[in-house]
Amino acid sequence: MTAPAESRVERVLREHAPHVLGAVIRRHRDFAASEDAVQEALLAAAQQWLRDGVPDNPRGWLIQVASRRMVDSVRSDTARRQRENVAALEIGQIIAAASVESAPDQDETLSLLFMCCHPALTAPSAIALTLRAVGGLTTAQIANAFLVPEATMAQRISRAKQTIKASGVPFQMPTARGRAERLSAALHVLYLIFNEGYATSVGAGLQRLDLASEAIRLARAVYELVPGDAEAAGLLALMLLTDARRLARTGPNGELVPLTEQDRSRWNRGQIVEGVALLTAALARGSVGQYQLQAAVAAVHDEAARHEDTDWPQILALYSLLERMSDNPMVTLNRAIALAMVHGPAAGLEVLGTLAADGRMANTHRLDAVRGHLLELAGQTPAAVSAYQAAANRTTNTAERNYLLTRAATLRDSDEAASSPPGLA
Repeated sequence: MTAPAESRVERVLREHAPHVLGAVIRRHRDFAASEDAVQEALLAAAQQWLRDGVPDNPRGWLIQVASRRMVDSVRSDTARRQRENVAALEIGQIIAAASVESAPDQDETLSLLFMCCHPALTAPSAIALTLRAVGGLTTAQIANAFLVPEATMAQRISRAKQTIKASGVPFQMPTARGRAERLSAALHVLYLIFNEGYATSVGAGLQRLDLASEAIRLARAVYELVPGDAEAAGLLALMLLTDARRLARTGPNGELVPLTEQDRSRWNRGQIVEGVALLTAALARGSVGQYQLQAAVAAVHDEAARHEDTDWPQILALYSLLERMSDNPMVTLNRAIALAMVHGPAAGLEVLGTLAADGRMANTHRLDAVRGHLLELAGQTPAAVSAYQAAANRTTNTAERNYLLTRAATLRDSDEAASSPPGLA
């Protein structure tokens, strides 16, 4: 089978997996069993569709296969034999309704989003579980988002499934009141899915358009569900204002183009206008949250005609306020950059020194990358080269690694040329 066919199958599976999982869970209300069944269906589809082609109703096909796996599971479980007929009846209903479940206006992913933010779970566990089910992220990617080791995250996700099962609370779409209680966790999930799509932590490409686009779609759906919520509006604004720069972030060969060098004529002005309008309306409501502040930072960048025109004092003030709201080392890292742009690289490097002792930064390359940038601004070339190389050795994204290694090599060559005797350069 040709590579384009294989790519199409993978794309279709990624698109439909959350919808299928949501449909099966909503009917059967057993997360762990449904997830196992859907994974088996996806594996079966990956093999059969490459051979026979993608069916006309891929979502219905996946639901039927997953449902049959559920039946097999019920039949093989001695302790549940007495409920076999009831389970089989429910499965039959799923299969009969497969065409309905796959209707375009049936957004099972939005339902699954709120279902996973289960009241029996702590917020971090609910978010981790939802990233797996809704975003399709790997354990490694989720661990990267939380700044924890992969083994720790694997245990957290496993415990989350067990907690839901032991709680006795139905795993189903909550009421309007229940959705309101789970809204904060749901927004955080979408924020992390978008971040992974905009700057993927693992792989050859810098971005994953499918994840970023799905996060924007769901954020828009959530905003339409709760139009009066300022943070839902702020999150959608943040995504639009950030995604507006997507086309300019990579060069012809997929290489990373930093913000300072981007062709701003390629930025999506329609997204910027919509994002600013959403943010302005949200800020006018008087309750300012973290997503609104991050959207404000993105808006300051987007509204600058040139990098040199960026209002760094305003960005510094916004990050300072964000830092007081949350205990997030990545906010402090961004404040260090803004501080360096306003008061000089030495001021930013001093803040980085306090971050070095934060254990959460041990699982990310970004501290070394920012340190390299600030050392470069300070004219400390050998130290900047070392920091860039350290960051390159720690990142798992190929595009970022190539950029960091190229930056280190360019600085090193420039420094060697400057120090060479006349006539030998």
